[in-house]
Amino acid sequence: MPARPPAHPRRLVFLGTPAPAVPPLRALVEVGHDVALVVSGADKRRGRGSGRSPSPVKAAALELGLPVAHDVDAVLDVGADLGVVVAFGRIIRPHVLDALPMVNLHFSLLPRWRGAAPVERAVLAGDRHTGVDVMAVEEELDTGAVYAESRLDIGPDETVEELRARLVDAGTELLIDTLATGLGVPRPQQGEVTYAEKIRPEELALDWGRTAEHLHRVVRLGNAWTTFRGRRLKVWRAHVQPEVDLAPGTLQGTTVGTARGGLELVEVQPEGKPRQAATAWRNGARPDPGELLGS
Repeated sequence: MPARPPAHPRRLVFLGTPAPAVPPLRALVEVGHDVALVVSGADKRRGRGSGRSPSPVKAAALELGLPVAHDVDAVLDVGADLGVVVAFGRIIRPHVLDALPMVNLHFSLLPRWRGAAPVERAVLAGDRHTGVDVMAVEEELDTGAVYAESRLDIGPDETVEELRARLVDAGTELLIDTLATGLGVPRPQQGEVTYAEKIRPEELALDWGRTAEHLHRVVRLGNAWTTFRGRRLKVWRAHVQPEVDLAPGTLQGTTVGTARGGLELVEVQPEGKPRQAATAWRNGARPDPGELLGS
C-alpha cells in the first residue's frame, strides 16, 4: 500500500471505532497528516471480566500517541480543517457538520448499499462487484456526493471477511491519494438507491429449501448454521454442486441437498468444538441413512 505524502498536510480529526478503521488511521499518520483528535466509541466489556476495553481505533490511537475523545462535539475545539470518518457507527449532528467539513470512507459503490452492512449485503445479494467511496458527510445517511471511487470484483467464493480486508486496503489507498491530490469537486450519486440493513440472526440459519447458490452466499457471510441431531452445526466453508439432485437437507457424503443443486460442506464447527474439515466431522458423526440436516 503506497504511502503517498500529501503536498500540503492537513490538520484532521478522525472518527472511527472497529478494526477496519484502524489501517486508514495509521496511514494518515504515516504520510504526515496532523491528526489532532480521534473520536471513537465508548469502552466496552469484551469478555467475561468486569473491566472495559477500548475500541480497536482507540487502542491504535493511544499507541500512536494521539488524543482520544468519545464526544463528537470535541472535534470543534482542536482547530482541524477536515474530519475523516471510517465506520464510526454514530450520527454526526448538523451543528458539527456546519462547523467542520467531513469525508467518509464507505465500503460500497454508492448509492448501492447505503447503511450499516454494505459488504454483507453485497455478498448476500450476489453482486459481482463492489468498491469503496470517499464521500462528503451529510446529515442524511450516506447521501453525500462522491469525491473518489475504487471498484473491486467480488470473488465467487470470497467471504465477507476476505472481501472487507481487500476493501480496507483499497479504501486506505484511495483516501491517502485523494487527500494528497486534493478533494476537488465531488459528483452527485447516480443510480438506484439500496439500503444495507444489519444482518439479522435469522438470516444466518441455513434453510435447505432454498437454492444451493443462495445458501453458499449465506455461508460466505460467516456464522451460518444448521442443526444436526438437535445441536447447532456452523458451516464456515462450502461449494456449490449444481448437478446434485438430493432432497433438501439430505446428506450424501459431505454434500447437502437443497431446492436446486447441492451444497458441499468443506469446513464446519459442531457445537462446543473447534472448526474442522467436513469430512472429519462426518466420519465422527456417522449420520444414519436418510438423516437430515436442519430437522
